[in-house]
Amino acid sequence: MHSSRVNINVDDMMAERLGAVFMPHGLGHFLGIDTHDPGGYLKGQSRLQEPGLRALRTTRELQEGMVITVEPGCYFIEALLAPAMESPITDKFFNRETIARFKGFGGIRIESDVHVTANGCKNMTMVPRDTWEIEAVMAGAPWPLK
Repeated sequence: MHSSRVNINVDDMMAERLGAVFMPHGLGHFLGIDTHDPGGYLKGQSRLQEPGLRALRTTRELQEGMVITVEPGCYFIEALLAPAMESPITDKFFNRETIARFKGFGGIRIESDVHVTANGCKNMTMVPRDTWEIEAVMAGAPWPLK
């Protein structure tokens, strides 16, 4: 039984690809004529196969004018959690008490649609981001909040 506090090196967690346990989907995709616009992989370029990377929809360098989604998420999926929490290699990384609290929740993903500019990017998405904003809108408050 692990304590409620997990004190593990983040680099060790990344080496074991634990992000894929909580975020089994890609981080985003191109937007264009199609919702999931093609073109994320150039000809001759193969997809990465490692957990946490194989769901990436692009490895291209972003260029001015491109529009891409950024959609991180966090999910508590038993079929992914159970093997990782039972593995002698990765079991030490999990705070079982905290995971038990969220297992029935499912998960969350908040997407941004981003236009790549010459100087960075412009987030085109206007949605609640803070917990209190999301809860207010879910309870029926108009957006944007006044």
